[in-house]
Amino acid sequence: MSEQPMSQTEHEPRILIETGLDLRIAEIIEPVLVGMGYRLVRVRMMNQNGLTLQVMAERNDGTMTVEDCEKLSMAISPVLDVEDPIDKAYHLELSSPGIDRPLVRKSDFSHWQGHVVKCETSIMVDNRKRFRGKIVETNDEGFTIERDQVAYGEAPSVTIPFTALSEAKLILTDDLIRDALRADKLAKAQAANQNGEGDDE
Repeated sequence: MSEQPMSQTEHEPRILIETGLDLRIAEIIEPVLVGMGYRLVRVRMMNQNGLTLQVMAERNDGTMTVEDCEKLSMAISPVLDVEDPIDKAYHLELSSPGIDRPLVRKSDFSHWQGHVVKCETSIMVDNRKRFRGKIVETNDEGFTIERDQVAYGEAPSVTIPFTALSEAKLILTDDLIRDALRADKLAKAQAANQNGEGDDE
């Protein structure tokens, strides 16, 4: 995994975005999140507990606390009440992307290089639409994975263009848990240092 802080890419647009009602909601709430120093990861309406609107977000450094979730929930609710895109009663659920997170920006793929991803494409790539393997290389156009199960006649690695991607998420492994915890600790230490510097002024 690269050790670069995620904040370098804070205004980077998502390459995987929602459709329909989810997209409408994302367009309403994303400016609020960005204005508060957060990044939208994903919006999803789900039929659980009646109707649940799940919003995944994170700070620009990749961290997210329970307090952040509460703060964003309080900021988003009134905006959704005014715009009123959902015509039924629903629960708002704000969460961090978690360790086995969806990858939605190009920088996510380079940041989590070396880890196992499961992804789907909207078109056939190398005679398939579903892939699973370790991210071994990324560039502006796409990413290359080393498959963890190679079928007869398939190359051990495949390059997937970002334009073909419809879904991608990290797979929980011991390495991923270790690196995610290390990255979180690093980001919190950097935030504490910045806060400490601000107090001295």
